[in-house]
Amino acid sequence: MNRRDSYSGAVCESQMSLFSGWFGEKIATFTMWLTLDSKKYKRVHDVILPSKNGTAQIDHILVSVYGIFIIETKNVKGWIFGSEKQAKWTQVLYGHKYTFQNPIRQTFRQKKVLAEFLDIDEHLIHTIVYFVGDCEFKTRLPPNVLQYGLESYVKRFRQHVFSYAETIRIYDKLERTAKSKSLSKSDHLKSLHERHNSTKACPRCGGVLLIRTARKGSNAGLEFLGCSNYPKCRFTRRVS
Repeated sequence: MNRRDSYSGAVCESQMSLFSGWFGEKIATFTMWLTLDSKKYKRVHDVILPSKNGTAQIDHILVSVYGIFIIETKNVKGWIFGSEKQAKWTQVLYGHKYTFQNPIRQTFRQKKVLAEFLDIDEHLIHTIVYFVGDCEFKTRLPPNVLQYGLESYVKRFRQHVFSYAETIRIYDKLERTAKSKSLSKSDHLKSLHERHNSTKACPRCGGVLLIRTARKGSNAGLEFLGCSNYPKCRFTRRVS
């Protein structure tokens, strides 16, 4: 394959990936529109939020008197292997293995940024990872990782934690932010690069990165960067 063919293939693959993500978000949007009462569950889609530790892009947010729901969509096919604590999950498709970022970790940070942005307690925010592709979970995953049943999962939460007036205030603030486009996709990508290359702030939760020494295992005696919020946050990075 010559350089032009290689480049064309890479562009095509990137375009397909973008289309897959867009299509998955449209399915989730349609599901929410079809099954959840818009008077009870106010919806905000594709919002980029600022924080003291970079930005966070959230696919879908539902605002209700029962709490706020973050919905991270994944349009993935094949067998899915993963666990709550793994940094990467594995997709097996037609005999080939691919890895992708643990989406639970994505929502962990999204939840923190959203709570900071709205100035509310984190326990008022619920996170959901919603797979819309033709996939099969091959390992046990937490109950908030779904392939179907989005409506029934959301409706499990029946305790009123906000007044109706508070939901309108929250929804209006998020809707204004989404429509303002004050932060672009390029701003978010730049923020991602800076956050994941920082040696001072944890890219997951914003905690301070500290130099620690491994006490056991094959890396015993070696230094690494660890989050100050351990064990709640288990982010680590090698010391370059």
